[in-house]
Amino acid sequence: MKVTEAIKSRKSVRQFSDRPVSEQDLRDILETAKWAPSGGNLQPWKVQVLAGAPLQALVDDVRQKLMSNVQEEPEYHVYPPELTEPYRTRRRVVGQQLYELIGVPREDTPGKLRQLAKNFEFFGAPVGLFFVIDRQMEIGQFADMGMFMQNIMLLAREKGLHTCPQEAWARWPQTLIKHLDLPDNEMAFCGMALGYEDESAIINTLQSEREDFGTFITMNGF
Repeated sequence: MKVTEAIKSRKSVRQFSDRPVSEQDLRDILETAKWAPSGGNLQPWKVQVLAGAPLQALVDDVRQKLMSNVQEEPEYHVYPPELTEPYRTRRRVVGQQLYELIGVPREDTPGKLRQLAKNFEFFGAPVGLFFVIDRQMEIGQFADMGMFMQNIMLLAREKGLHTCPQEAWARWPQTLIKHLDLPDNEMAFCGMALGYEDESAIINTLQSEREDFGTFITMNGF
């Protein structure tokens, strides 16, 4: 698969099949992804991979907390609290497109919450990844982490796999500290579901929009 094809076919899959992912494929992906760039070669990423019983234990724990209306203080704001335009509209539009696709009306708040909760089941994926970073790191190292994660998502496509990066896990910092056995100096920045796409699921037909070239590119000297 060419890089261009991997980039254009990558999408956030929100329903996976139960087809297992081989350990060797995971090892190949992560071993190659480590060649992502990082300022000063800090390589600020760590990854914890969950499958089988450890993954199910986390899913069950969060499900029970949701049923009991337990909440935790998020590790960080996933989106700026006062999001301005055009970003606010972009977020609203893709949200509306997703809920309309799965038949959840705008006023159906419980339905939206049920869909949100599927994040914490990894959308049925057999593998969950957590990206861990030292708390001393700054904004530059979070950019490095993003490039490392992108490598994983593109390498997954090369092997016929799909992913869904999940900042929603920032809602459960204390739970993740327990399940991942994190020391005080480390935080779970983001999760990622990984597996084979359920090609029969209508939710996976969502194609989020991208802006036209001229709206975000300024060419100088050409």
